[in-house]
Amino acid sequence: MKPFTGFPPGKTRLTPLPAAFFSELLPQIDDLSELKVTLYAFWLLDRMEGEFRFFRASDLTEDERLLEGLAKNRRQALTNLQDALERAVQRGSLLKVNLGEEDSLYFLNTPRGRAAVAALQNGEWSPEDIQRPEVRLTLERPNIFRLYEENIGPLTPLIAETLEEAEKTYPVEWIEEAIRAAVESNVRRWRYVEAILRARLERSEHEANRGKSEKDRRRYIQGEYGEFVEH
Repeated sequence: MKPFTGFPPGKTRLTPLPAAFFSELLPQIDDLSELKVTLYAFWLLDRMEGEFRFFRASDLTEDERLLEGLAKNRRQALTNLQDALERAVQRGSLLKVNLGEEDSLYFLNTPRGRAAVAALQNGEWSPEDIQRPEVRLTLERPNIFRLYEENIGPLTPLIAETLEEAEKTYPVEWIEEAIRAAVESNVRRWRYVEAILRARLERSEHEANRGKSEKDRRRYIQGEYGEFVEH
């Protein structure tokens, strides 16, 4: 199992959970899949917009990263997912509205969720009229433009162009780490960030060349004329 490396520094997007989740709901949940799916529902619906927020079971079955956390094989993961949804509905943390034999909507049992269900049942809105973004559970990395604005300064057209060029030259992870290093050193200037990136690139190239030279040296030493090269 790969260990968790820790939450990243700086500003990151948070998923709000009501206090009652910890004081009332969490002590009742005795199934790990139900807990994961319930937390996922909070995360998923928080990333949607508009007054009426809901999801279908298919939204969850299409998220491979979620399924990987429910079981080692997809078939068992789908079974665990369906069982978790049913448990959450029976427990009352999720509300389910059946629209047909194969179509159901799920809502969080919050004031907003209950209001959405009541409005749906009264014919005040239809799920077909709601445009929803595609949300998947992926490893979230901050956009470097946002990271720059939050930690360095305003994003001007010139800086935006510079950041775009930097993305072509350096891995995104390097840029993120360099910006955080600049913040930790309290030097909030792009020139400082760029100096960190150049130094890392030069060091990386130097290590790569040194490794190549050592490999070539070993090839000659261990080859047919190795004894002559050594001496």
